[in-house]
Amino acid sequence: MENRFIRADDVARELDVSKPYAYKLIRQLNEELKAQGFITIAGRVNRQYFYERLYGDKTGTEKGDEVNASI
Repeated sequence: MENRFIRADDVARELDVSKPYAYKLIRQLNEELKAQGFITIAGRVNRQYFYERLYGDKTGTEKGDEVNASI
């Protein structure tokens, strides 16, 4: 089973950014989750939430791409 959380190393690699910037993004996403009442872990963020916020859904495709692909 895939880990439910993504760490800074993976975020940095996925987005091709520095590790400090990856930590900044994780902090921002965790603040959003805390505001919604979720418990967060420093230095990690829920993998599904990460993909939803960055790409539109957990598969990495923007919402609406499915519609455009069928045209």
